[in-house]
Amino acid sequence: MQRILNIQNLDFGYVSDKLIYKDFSLTLNVGEIISIVGPSGSGKSTLFELITNNLKPLHGTIEASKMSSIYQDPYTSFHPTFTIINQIKDIVPNLNQLDFFLEKLSLDKSLLNKKPHELSGGQLQRSSILRSLLMSPKLLLVDEPTSALDNIIARDVMKLLLNFLPDYGILLITHDVHLATWCSDRIIHLNEGNNNE
Repeated sequence: MQRILNIQNLDFGYVSDKLIYKDFSLTLNVGEIISIVGPSGSGKSTLFELITNNLKPLHGTIEASKMSSIYQDPYTSFHPTFTIINQIKDIVPNLNQLDFFLEKLSLDKSLLNKKPHELSGGQLQRSSILRSLLMSPKLLLVDEPTSALDNIIARDVMKLLLNFLPDYGILLITHDVHLATWCSDRIIHLNEGNNNE
């Protein structure tokens, strides 16, 4: 199996005398989905910041393959004054797979010529997923992707992501234990200030 994320013996804290992570290790392979579950303040989003190199660990190593991210609120993922397609083109130079993913995500191509506020929450989240998949990642970081959606749409969004799972691996942040149980190969429960796998 192709390993796409390897975290070994991670220590991290915003202050040196209170570690959020202590000797934390995690590995993720292509085709797997791991969910990170925990209360506010337990370090879920901090872990993503460490993986994307926006934060530096105090100790330990993080090795990650090419990644892209899907965030909780799709309206903050897009600039309000530009069309969806222009914002996709800004970061995805090759749109050869555009039509393929549009069909898989049940998105009408005409929606891409609209601005974010002209789309529903579900359409915009699908557009966010579209952009992420067009980046051809091996590792997909997914942060509460369904919290702004109703239960039926939320489950549909996760099904869409799982359809592509053979091509990448997913690290999912969620507060929804039922969702994590339904879709994950493994669940890691974080506790505030005492996280180790």
